[in-house]
Amino acid sequence: MTASLTGISSMATRQLLTEVADAWRRSGRGEVVFESVGGVDAARRVQDGEAFDIVVLASDAIDRLGAAGRIVAGSKTDLMRSGVAIAVRHGAPRPAVDCERELQAAVASARTIGYSTGPSGTALLRLFDRWGLAQDLRERLVQAPPGVPVGALVARGEVELGFQQLSELMHLDGIHVLGTMPPGAEIVTTFSGAVCVASSQPAAARALLDYIRSPAVEAIRHRQGMLTA
Repeated sequence: MTASLTGISSMATRQLLTEVADAWRRSGRGEVVFESVGGVDAARRVQDGEAFDIVVLASDAIDRLGAAGRIVAGSKTDLMRSGVAIAVRHGAPRPAVDCERELQAAVASARTIGYSTGPSGTALLRLFDRWGLAQDLRERLVQAPPGVPVGALVARGEVELGFQQLSELMHLDGIHVLGTMPPGAEIVTTFSGAVCVASSQPAAARALLDYIRSPAVEAIRHRQGMLTA
């Protein structure tokens, strides 16, 4: 008898996990339904004990859930890596961002800059601080609300330059992705999965995590802008 599983994730892995769920189903392994929300909300819901079988979040968020006893010990599995990309509104001028010096100049001259609530947003702020721009940019930074893609703010013209995981930007209409962060300024997040202590079928949940990490999902990872962990 095949298992029916449920999972929760942040928005960065939504498209990939939708494809994974379809491939898992077509392979005859059973049904799996993922809910993708803002990463902070996803972690809170697992922390609160909602009955999910697996959780997929940034690696450090999974570690915090482990420290709180909300995931099965030893079940954390690194699944994929995702780089931050840069976007402008479709039809807008496209600044050069091929090297760190060019990107720093583009950031310094942008009227508004959009960033996310997730780990990539935190890393971006650290980068601005390293560049000595943190104070100058303070009034120009716009943080997207949890669950709202930075690209949506770019497409609506609410921010001039947007930064978020490539996987979250690459499928949005109304924007142009300039590329990922250049050498020296790379921001790469490892996304991990784990079995929730609330799962009633931990063996099947572990099998699903192994599948997501396996070569069978390699083409899906690449198609969704992700790299193997």
